[in-house]
Amino acid sequence: MLPNQPLAERMRPEILDDFCGQEHLTGKNAVLRKMLESGNIPSFILWGPPGVGKTTLARIIANTMKRPFYHLSAVHSGVKDVRDTIEKAKKQLFFNQPNPILFIDEIHRFSKSQQDSLLGAVEQGIITLIGATTENPSFEVISPLLSRCQVYTMNPLNSEELTTLLDRALEKDLYLSEFNIEIAESEALIKLSGGDARKLLNALELVVAVESEGRKEGKTVINNEKVLMHVQKNLALYDKKGEQHYDIISAFIKSVRGSDPNAAVYWLARMTEGGEDPAFIARRLLILAAEDIGIANPNALLLAQACFEAVKVTGWPESRIILSETAIYLATSVKSNSSYTAIESAIHAVRESGDLPVPLHLRNAPTRLMKDLGYHRDYKYAHDFEENFAPDNFLPDKLKTRKFYNPGSNPREEEIRKKLSADWKDHYDYDK
Repeated sequence: MLPNQPLAERMRPEILDDFCGQEHLTGKNAVLRKMLESGNIPSFILWGPPGVGKTTLARIIANTMKRPFYHLSAVHSGVKDVRDTIEKAKKQLFFNQPNPILFIDEIHRFSKSQQDSLLGAVEQGIITLIGATTENPSFEVISPLLSRCQVYTMNPLNSEELTTLLDRALEKDLYLSEFNIEIAESEALIKLSGGDARKLLNALELVVAVESEGRKEGKTVINNEKVLMHVQKNLALYDKKGEQHYDIISAFIKSVRGSDPNAAVYWLARMTEGGEDPAFIARRLLILAAEDIGIANPNALLLAQACFEAVKVTGWPESRIILSETAIYLATSVKSNSSYTAIESAIHAVRESGDLPVPLHLRNAPTRLMKDLGYHRDYKYAHDFEENFAPDNFLPDKLKTRKFYNPGSNPREEEIRKKLSADWKDHYDYDK
C-alpha cells in the first residue's frame, strides 16, 4: 500500500464480516445480510451521516454478488453521466448476466431531472440502484424514485465500534505497523470523530504522522492532549451530523435573529467551508424568516423562498453568494415573532380546550336539513359591509374573546395594532 493513501481507504473492508457497525442491517438475520445470502438485491437508499460505511457497504454488496459496479457522485455528475452509465449497463445485459449496480453518492444533490433520468433504468431492471444520502430522502428524493427503492437508515458508530476500528487499524495496517504505537487514551479521538469512521482514522493517522515524524524507532504514545493539540490545529472540526453541526447552525441562526450581519456571514462561511449542504442552510433561513421576522417584513419570507429555490437551481459554489445575500438581508431586517407566538398560543388553547364545536353561523350548509338546523344563519358576509368589515364572533363560544395574535413593536405591526383596535374595539383588547 502507498503510505500517501488515506488510512480510511486502506482499511476499507471488502467482505461483510469485516464491516463494522450497522448490526441492524448487516448482523445475523439482518435485512441486508439476508438479501446477500438470497442473491436478490433490490434498489435501495442508504440514509445516514458521513463516515458510517455507505460507500463501503455498496462495494461489498457488488463484490459479494460479483456484479459490475458503477460509482457516480451527485456533486460532479450530470444527466449525461447518468445516461452514459445506463447505456454501459445495458451492454452488460447479455447471456443472463446479473444487472450492474449503480451507486450514487450524495443522491440528494441530484436535481429532479437527474433523478428522473434514473426511473426507467430502475423500473426495467437495467441497473440496481444504491443511493447514499445524508439528508432525509422523504424531502430530497423524488416520490417516483423513492417508491421504487427501499430506504435503510445507518447510524453513527458508537464508542465500542470506533474502538474496534482503532485496534484493527493498529493491528492490520501495513504502514502503521512500522511504528510502535500505543494508544494510552482514546477518548479525544472518539469524541472528535463524532461517530464518523473516516474522521476517526484520519485523526489517528494525522497524530501518528506528527508524533513519529523523522523516526521509526521508539514508542509513539497517543493520548488525549496530543490528539486535541494536533487534530484541532489541522482538521476542520465542523461535523455535518455531530455536535459541532448543531452548535454552528445555532450560532448562525442566533446571529441573524440578533441582527448581526457580520457574525451571520462568519458562521455561514464556517458551514460552507465545512461542506454543509446549501439546501439545509436555505431551509433554516426560510424558517427564520417566518419565525423571527414575520409580519414585520413579509418580503423576508419571499426572499428566503427565492433563496431556497435559487440554491437548488444554481448549485455550488455560486450558491454561497445567494445564501450570503439572504442572510445579510434577514439579519438587517426588523424583527417580530408575533406569528410564531400566535400559533403556539392557539395550539395550546386547542390542546387545553379540546374539540370545541364550530358556531352555527360559521358552518357550511350544503343541504336543506343543515339550513333548517341553523347552519350558516346570521353569517355576516364581510364584503356586504362598509370597508369590507363586519364585527362578528369567529371563535368557539368558550374562546369568544381569546386573543392569540399580539402585534409586535415595529412600524408595520403598529399600524396593524391601530386598525385592529379600531375595528374590534372592546371585543379584543389591542390597546397597549
